Amino acid sequence: MDIYKINDMGELINGNPYVGRGIVLGKSEDGENAVVAYFIMGRSENSRNRVFVEDGSEVIIYPFDESKVEDPSLIIYSPIRKFENKLVATNGDQTDTVIEFLEKGKTFEEALDTRCFEPDGPNWTPRISGMITFGENDFSYKMSILKSADAEGTECNRFTYSYKALKGLGHFIHTYVCDGNPIPTFQGEPERVAVPNDIDEFTDKIWDNLNENNRISLYVRYINLKTGEEVNRMINKNA
Repeated sequence: MDIYKINDMGELINGNPYVGRGIVLGKSEDGENAVVAYFIMGRSENSRNRVFVEDGSEVIIYPFDESKVEDPSLIIYSPIRKFENKLVATNGDQTDTVIEFLEKGKTFEEALDTRCFEPDGPNWTPRISGMITFGENDFSYKMSILKSADAEGTECNRFTYSYKALKGLGHFIHTYVCDGNPIPTFQGEPERVAVPNDIDEFTDKIWDNLNENNRISLYVRYINLKTGEEVNRMINKNA
């Protein structure tokens, strides 16, 4: 087993009907860009009834058809927000929790210590989160998963991973291993994936390999480390 293998992102998700929601953080192969990608999938009508909307540098998820909303608490949130030299990406309203703690001078970990997995038993969907911290022409990043300690959802286990950005390398964390009933949650460390220089190549690789029936929305951002310029790509199935 090669623990330093860098996987092809498309190959990791191709043929898997349901990886749920996913976050990728990393650096482009040429070392010029910080990269963030976030996607959502859905099986139920409530989960599928969503679109990404850009509001400046923030991304917000809204219902596509408001008349069909069953539980807005788990589908309406901001997956991507910025604060000072940090970019936060999560799969729920813990984005706001992290930003609120950063504004108070506290840490990513302290914020997530106050949160838990989603209250959607028997699946107990994990909360996955990531944060990029920008320095002078470079960055580091962290990823977190909050998951149930048992099938009954009695306790929450918290795992945080810290990375120094390396050229061409990203880390991919997602909520589920695959489809099921209940759905098995993500296992192990975030997966190592190759990050190309071209944003369209990376966007297409993710979208084209996500299950066509269950994919809902994808957002990819490349941030130039020298200029701060942002290039974004957004795909909504419910366009």
